[in-house]
Amino acid sequence: MNSAKTPVKVTIKTRLLTAAEFQRLADVPPEVEWFKNIRNPNTKRAYENAIKDFMLFTGIKRPEEFRLVTPAHVIAWRDGLGERVLNGTTIRHRLAALSSLFQYLCDKNAVSNNPVKGVKRPRTETDQGKTPAIADHQARKLLVAPAEKSLKGIRDRAILATLLYHALRREELCKLTVRDFIHERGGVRHLRISGKGEKTRYVPLHGVAKDLIEDYLKEAGHGANDKGALFRPLRNGRGGGREKAITPDGVYKLVRTYSALLGFQIGAHALRATAATNALDHNADIAKVQEWLGHANISTTRIYDHRKTRPEDSPTFKVKYG
Repeated sequence: MNSAKTPVKVTIKTRLLTAAEFQRLADVPPEVEWFKNIRNPNTKRAYENAIKDFMLFTGIKRPEEFRLVTPAHVIAWRDGLGERVLNGTTIRHRLAALSSLFQYLCDKNAVSNNPVKGVKRPRTETDQGKTPAIADHQARKLLVAPAEKSLKGIRDRAILATLLYHALRREELCKLTVRDFIHERGGVRHLRISGKGEKTRYVPLHGVAKDLIEDYLKEAGHGANDKGALFRPLRNGRGGGREKAITPDGVYKLVRTYSALLGFQIGAHALRATAATNALDHNADIAKVQEWLGHANISTTRIYDHRKTRPEDSPTFKVKYG
């Protein structure tokens, strides 16, 4: 008996790409590949603006011309951005976008080095974040600002608690599904967060937020649909069967409306800053806060660490004469 395996003949009934289409995709420049591979729409928009600005400055017309760029071109662009009175943070972000492109080209062996690497970037003007945190008493008032009995009030209280206790970006909150809320790790309820760069992180669920979300799901009637959006527009409520999530703009308006009623109008990001600052003020480990926030670099997390700038901790108040 012949022990050799008989080759299996595979018949492809439908070709998804024609030969011409296949060749066109094979010829796509890596510069275009890099841009197409950016998934986050906000990052994509910011990177597109930065690269377009660099191309306009250098006169680049075709993707392959990026391979002729040297550090001298990058330095001239950086200095030109400064002459346009752009702040240090904006210039750093634009250089980061260009560096990301060239790092991709290096990985694809399209260029031999990253010309942005080694180019000095301007210092940010301050260690303080541009988004101010609100005080503890303001946060407490905000948590109870929505009316308790209506579906809108129950939902809005749950949203505010989720933001203030877990420091989520508004885009991250909008991506939450019911399954992300009921997720358990080691017997402890966690929120499963889809963060920047498609990175997933797990944040322990605070008891106050847990109770409020459960109240909301009970009232809205979509708790059994674990694949559907957790927080929904009111028109999707009460078991309507639709899975559309509340939008980031909707979250922004929600926070602005309630904070304005209390006399301190803020945006949704201020609640993230508030949660981060509060955790650090209560001696949370900064490395753990970095992971909690989903920051790639701890220097970003330090923006929220005000412990070194609190007046009451100044040596001024440690001086005693008699």
